[in-house]
Amino acid sequence: MKNNHLLISVFTFLLAAFFNVASPQAQTIKLLGGNTLNGAVNGTILGGATMALQNSNDFDPLRVGLGGGTLYGLTVGIYDISEASKGQQYYVSGTFNDGDNSTILVLLDTFYGAAGGAVIATSFNLIANRSIEEGLQYGAGIGAWAGFGFGLVDAFVLAERAGDFQSSASGAAPPRSGLLTIRDNQSGYLIGLISPSAYKLPEMDNDDISIRVATAIDFVNLQIQL
Repeated sequence: MKNNHLLISVFTFLLAAFFNVASPQAQTIKLLGGNTLNGAVNGTILGGATMALQNSNDFDPLRVGLGGGTLYGLTVGIYDISEASKGQQYYVSGTFNDGDNSTILVLLDTFYGAAGGAVIATSFNLIANRSIEEGLQYGAGIGAWAGFGFGLVDAFVLAERAGDFQSSASGAAPPRSGLLTIRDNQSGYLIGLISPSAYKLPEMDNDDISIRVATAIDFVNLQIQL
């Protein structure tokens, strides 16, 4: 059993090292895999939002969302690969967040929309003395779809990519890092407030290795450019 755990640990280390190699092949795999995974998660969330709006226990929207989201992520991965400069790190800066692929911006904007919709709808229901559960359910469902729609515009119309930064002046402002960003270009620091994030975490259970996607909200994000 100890040998199995050792082999799993070594395999996980080599896998992580492989995906972080600074080579065109590794960059291609990273963009394709990251976008596909984000797309699958995004599609599943939208499937759940559809179930909430339909007030249904039918899991067909989840199935369709997972399949459609996977194909969407794969397509965006191919797009990102075509946009990436050979030998350079791919980078996307959106309205509220930055990432190393396009679908992460859409995914995080979907989270923003779901959370914001739930809060707004629940607030109205509290004022009207109506069901809080309904406010959460329908608000999150509508907000998730609205956030997804904005995320597509954010990622493919409004966002700046690595090439945009390289072609701009060297003194360009640092990227955004949250709903509220405080920056000082002279001293080189940036403080981002309330920034949702998505993390891909490897998990080991006996002889199985899986990837778990965890979401979190960074209330304060400090960056210092030396």
